[in-house]
Order: sequence, then structure tokens, then C-alpha cells
Amino acid sequence: QVELVESGGGLVQAGGSLTLSCAASGRTFNMGWFRQAPGKRREFVAGIRSAGIISYTYYADSVKGRFTISRDNAKNTGLLQMNSLQPEDTAVYYCATDKDLLSEKRDYVKVPPDYWGQGTQVTVSS
Repeated sequence: QVELVESGGGLVQAGGSLTLSCAASGRTFNMGWFRQAPGKRREFVAGIRSAGIISYTYYADSVKGRFTISRDNAKNTGLLQMNSLQPEDTAVYYCATDKDLLSEKRDYVKVPPDYWGQGTQVTVSS
């Protein structure tokens, strides 16, 4: 069993930055971040796969160049650095982990991640 706890959300002005953290208990494999805005479906934001000392990262087109996903394996923690935030980034952000790759190509409606966190609210004001 894996438990994921997100933190770091909050209110920020457009153009600002936030860093989200995902503290995991239990063994985690691939990690990722998703978000869900009011009235919208939950969507993939970023994913990371670690292969030894090399990490492969994957991003939704809407956040490429602005968001950076990373993980601290020693602390079993995932991070999402978000820069140049815009009002359309407002959503509840969820951390997830899965044995399989979490990338922008996967259909998460058909194959959701194994585990989800409870989410953290990010609000970007204009």
C-alpha cells in the first residue's frame, strides 16, 4: 500500500511560482502530477521515470518550458516546480504513482494510476 501526501499549493499572482511536494510512504515507481479544474476532467501534467541515475521526464504541452518535475529518491518525494503561472493553471493538483510509465500518451480514463494523493489547491490570480 502506498500513501501520497501533496503540499505546497496556495494562491499566487499570474507570473509567479510555486513548488509542489509529494511525500510518499511505501514503495513508489513512476511518479506523476495531474490537475483538475472545476468542471473539467482530470488531466496529465508531468511524469518522471527513474532508470538508475538517469531520469526521463514527460510533460503536457500546456506546461512545457514552465513546469519541472523531479524526485528525491532518498526522501521518497516528488516535486513539481511551477514557473510563469497563469490563471488557466488554477486547479487541484494531484500526485500519482504507478508501476507503468506516466506520460502524456497514456489514456488515464481507461488506465488510471495505481495510487493518488488527496490533492492540493493551486489558485492563480490575474
